[in-house]
Amino acid sequence: MARTIRVQCVHGVGHPESDHRWEQLWQERVLGGLQHWSQGVQAEFRFTAYDDLFDRAALNLATVLEAVARLSASGIVHGIGDLFRPRGLGALSERVRWTAGMVAQWAADEELRRKTRQAVERDLAAFDPHVVLAHSLGSLITYDLLAQEPGLVAGRTLVTFGSQIGNPFVRSIFGGRIVALSPARRWFHLFNAEDDVFTARLRIPASNFEQVDTLFDIPGMADHDAAQYLAHSNTVTRVWREMAQPASRGLAREQRVLVQTERRPRRRALLVGINDYPQPENRLEGCVNDVFEMSAVLQDLKFDPEDIRVVLNERATTEGIQERLHWLLDGADEDAIRVFFYSGHGAQMPGYGERDEVDHINECLVPYDFDWTPEHAILDDWFLDLYSQLPYKTNFVGIFDCCHSGGMTRNGLPKARGLNPPDDIRHRALRWNGEMWVPRELNLAKQKLLQSKADQPMYLGDRGETKRLGRAVSLWTEERHFRRAKKDYGHAGPYVPVLLHACQEDQLSYEYRHGVTAYGAFTYCLSSLFRSLKAAGKSVTFETLARQAAVRLKRLGYPQTPVLFGPRRKTAQPIPYLRGIR
Repeated sequence: MARTIRVQCVHGVGHPESDHRWEQLWQERVLGGLQHWSQGVQAEFRFTAYDDLFDRAALNLATVLEAVARLSASGIVHGIGDLFRPRGLGALSERVRWTAGMVAQWAADEELRRKTRQAVERDLAAFDPHVVLAHSLGSLITYDLLAQEPGLVAGRTLVTFGSQIGNPFVRSIFGGRIVALSPARRWFHLFNAEDDVFTARLRIPASNFEQVDTLFDIPGMADHDAAQYLAHSNTVTRVWREMAQPASRGLAREQRVLVQTERRPRRRALLVGINDYPQPENRLEGCVNDVFEMSAVLQDLKFDPEDIRVVLNERATTEGIQERLHWLLDGADEDAIRVFFYSGHGAQMPGYGERDEVDHINECLVPYDFDWTPEHAILDDWFLDLYSQLPYKTNFVGIFDCCHSGGMTRNGLPKARGLNPPDDIRHRALRWNGEMWVPRELNLAKQKLLQSKADQPMYLGDRGETKRLGRAVSLWTEERHFRRAKKDYGHAGPYVPVLLHACQEDQLSYEYRHGVTAYGAFTYCLSSLFRSLKAAGKSVTFETLARQAAVRLKRLGYPQTPVLFGPRRKTAQPIPYLRGIR
């Protein structure tokens, strides 16, 4: 007897698509994928319609920009230019602009969101599908419903594709975190890195979730085409095979269990040190020594040497650091310990907002191939994508021995670990006042978005215009809306790591010479503290560690004060790898 699989389809933005046969194409691709594995299988389809809900509100470019600004907390906290470069908004087609506007309009209009959820829910109840296919904006609508009513997906398979769910803009609307849909039989997220329509990877630590890479590159807007996603060979192999062959479910489950039970070390560390920057004037002396010193300290603290990866000098490119950060955090589960240590230059780069204008400053780490472009820097927007979905009980610590602004050596102190921007970069944040060049007041500072303690002012720095590295700025919205979103979706917001910086925002981080051996002054103080604590068999909190490091730096004559950032439930508790050591 032939099996019939019921498939509910939730389309993306701007339908009817350029190809008026889009419904037929969806059916052909799905049925073809299923019958590739089982000739006898049949499929029945229902298409959820919601375009009429958008048609009642006309969109023009001004509306698009206004809606995008609302989605991104009035365009102040998030910069579209940062997140979407090198595919910047100005270079994208009108269709992409309208796509952004429709997504933002949906996110900003609570009544519209409620009605679109109802449209999907009605078809779920009436059709009782085995599979829900959700493309682009349709994936946001579907997730919005299922995250608040997870029982509706019980026993079903969800397939999202061409989706903006993981985009920081959208995640901020969902309270900064995408939750696992544990009642679902499976959740497949199809991702194409060439899709320009604000799509993003998803990192969800759940056994029933799987991201499937579906890379294809077709001229024009075809990289967002739903039919291409559904017919991709990886979709056929991973999704349609599992749906068409129920007998393979047990094997698939066994494979997932096998992957989960593979050795995942409880402790891992990534250590980066760069002395030999290409420009002679930027070269440092103590960063490689810092890495070896920290590796020795961590091994004294019972980290296995095979679980510590090191990358130095010309190997510490943007790609090299990013690849190793993936290794560091991939598979990190509850109670895992992960340490990222960076010793080298930091910098500040002008950041672009939704109108392609400089409206804030980005702090960044400076890889070996740094060239003052976002493509060759370690920025907060990229960094947060790695850690923001970690389980809350993961112990992830970032230690940064760098500063984010350059400066001349002062009072005979050694070289500072920060770069001054070249003049063409510096010009972006300056204005002529009729007599001289002065810093331009950027939009972030003008708007004064985050003024109260409840609104987390530390996210924007002392001048209210800096996107601080590691603070996940792009996932936060105005506090009242953020609290409500966390309640609606049943989570505590994005994962927040513990970060220990060598100095305050307006200070410099210096090198120190211990006899004839160069170190970072902060690293030297930190490692000596770890050793003395180990020798005494004492446990200590991160708060105490930061205070004691500040005392030692002052004793050595360095005008830098370490900065600790993180949830107090972690910073005020004993450091897990210092408990009870002897």
